[in-house]
Amino acid sequence: MTAYGDSAGIKFKFGGTVSNTLEAHRVIQHFQETKGPETTDKIINSLYYQFFEDEKNPASDETLLKAATDAGIPEDEAKAVIEDKSEGLMDVKALIREQASNGVDSVPTILVEGKRRDFTLVGAKDVEEYEKVLHQIAKESH
Repeated sequence: MTAYGDSAGIKFKFGGTVSNTLEAHRVIQHFQETKGPETTDKIINSLYYQFFEDEKNPASDETLLKAATDAGIPEDEAKAVIEDKSEGLMDVKALIREQASNGVDSVPTILVEGKRRDFTLVGAKDVEEYEKVLHQIAKESH
């Protein structure tokens, strides 16, 4: 992991709290629906940084609030969503059940839909493996 991180500019630390990430998924899903993918990407990048480099608990209200405000969401708006533990909970649980019924039981699981066939990549992969699949999709799309 350290070598992969070094190549990507990530300074992994391994002393953080590992916890259930349902709250993080709930908050991410809410802001994905209300603010769009660019904001969501910023939230996720902040959560990754906080967890992997600052050893912060990814499910704590403090960590989630920092991630949301790092993404440009006003603090009062972010707090309202983070503190209302029921906001979007049923939706995110339904999405998790849907993926479980599709056979997804680990992360990351990336499904690339092609014209003739789909490719599923499970687990951490090197960039070259993603490129190979994307080239294959492009080749089969002609």
